[in-house]
Order: sequence, then structure tokens, then C-alpha cells
Amino acid sequence: MDKLMQTYALKLTNKISELDKIRDTLEKLADDWGLPPALGMSVNLALEEAFTNIVNHAFEDQDPHDIDICFSLNGDQMKITITDDGKHYDPTKQPDPDTGLSAEDRPIGGLGIFLIRKIMDTIDYQRKGNKNHLTLTKNIQQ
Repeated sequence: MDKLMQTYALKLTNKISELDKIRDTLEKLADDWGLPPALGMSVNLALEEAFTNIVNHAFEDQDPHDIDICFSLNGDQMKITITDDGKHYDPTKQPDPDTGLSAEDRPIGGLGIFLIRKIMDTIDYQRKGNKNHLTLTKNIQQ
């Protein structure tokens, strides 16, 4: 694998139909960057969860909003930064759900963030100005 930093930026709007663009982009990047197929699929699942949470919960109006995703590969580390202008929300501060409870007894919500934590190696959140910046990092062992 080429050890030079490689980046790709994707501009989306806050519509669930944009998930197809995320999947297609990640498939192309995984192929171009020589990433294992299983890694691409698991990272796609984490990205779908993060993007869906933003679309469904970040905006208090029905207006179109930009959601930017920056993919970068630097050596054996892939970083994905998702930026949106939705309301402040730090998923890193959310506790893990009690997965020992039955589905009926478990409170709604939190499983998507839990899944992202299990798939990705690190998750970082920053609020800069009026924007959320969620950075997901995956170490690549080939």
C-alpha cells in the first residue's frame, strides 16, 4: 500500500437517500486504496449509523443542510471526519446501552453509537463554531 496520505471529500445533504453515495464512495476508495473488503463493509456500517443519526436527529427544521465527509488514508490509518451544522451533540459522552437487557426492556436509542464504537478504533468529537466534527478512525492491518 502506498504510504502517502490520500484524501477524498464528499458533500451530501441531510437525506437518507444519500446513503447510496456513501456506500459507493467507500467501495471505490477501498478498491483504490487496496483495503480489505471486510474492512470496507464494517466501516460502511459505522458510517451509515453516524450519517443516519445526523439526518434523523441533528436538524430542527426541514431545510436542506450540507453534511461533509472527508476520508483520509495515512499509512495504516483511515480517518473519516463528518461535519454538519446540526445541533450540538457529542456521541462520545453517551454511555453504552445495557446490552444485557432484553430488547423489550432496553430504552430506545444508543445502539448505533455502540455499534460505531465497536467497529472503529477511535471516535473523536469537537464542536467548532456552529459545526459538529465527528472523526472516526480505523487502524488497518493488512
